[in-house]
Amino acid sequence: MQKRGTAVDFQEQFLTIYNEKIHRAGAQQLLEWLRRTDFFEAPASTRYHCACRGGLVQHSVSVYETLCRHFPLEGENEAESYAICGLLHDVCKANFYKQSTRNVKNEQGRWEQRPYYAVEDQFPYGHGEKSVFLIERFLRLKTSEAMAIRWHMGGFDDAARGGSSAVSQAYQKYPLAVKLHAADFLSTYLVEVGTSAVPNGHPKPSPYPAPPKAEPAPEGKEE
Repeated sequence: MQKRGTAVDFQEQFLTIYNEKIHRAGAQQLLEWLRRTDFFEAPASTRYHCACRGGLVQHSVSVYETLCRHFPLEGENEAESYAICGLLHDVCKANFYKQSTRNVKNEQGRWEQRPYYAVEDQFPYGHGEKSVFLIERFLRLKTSEAMAIRWHMGGFDDAARGGSSAVSQAYQKYPLAVKLHAADFLSTYLVEVGTSAVPNGHPKPSPYPAPPKAEPAPEGKEE
């Protein structure tokens, strides 16, 4: 489960990783563009994971950390690719959501206002392919990076759901694409449980650390 933090905390983590790992031409211009969008304020989804202020940058940091945790680097050059793919795979969600509130009955049967997110895509170009397009306006991607970002949704991608076999071909040729999809999947469904401000039936993590487990008493000795 992801460590709790504020939108500012995750933005600082994002910027630290970005500036330490990504040195390709155009990287700073891309970062300046991100600052002009709502990328650092936007949610990552309408309700399921990181549906909260700053949820998109929280999810991006989480995917990067999950990628590094489960798939050790195979070379120094791969460090930059991990950062690009982990941090930027969902830039397609910048300027994508709108926030509002709606009246919902609480457990006591009283009406109260709760946050609500809806899709209002200002640039309907797809999902993974949109991220690739937006990134490459500033920064040249390697083929493996472009494939990973394009197909990070795996079987959930609209093209794959429509019957396209290109995702399978990409996964066979580019291991990075498989790694990013796995990291995104693990982060969304395991690491980020309870991160949404929007009610969705998922359990909320406790704000307090779990108490240490008691050591078992030695055999033959009573407490």
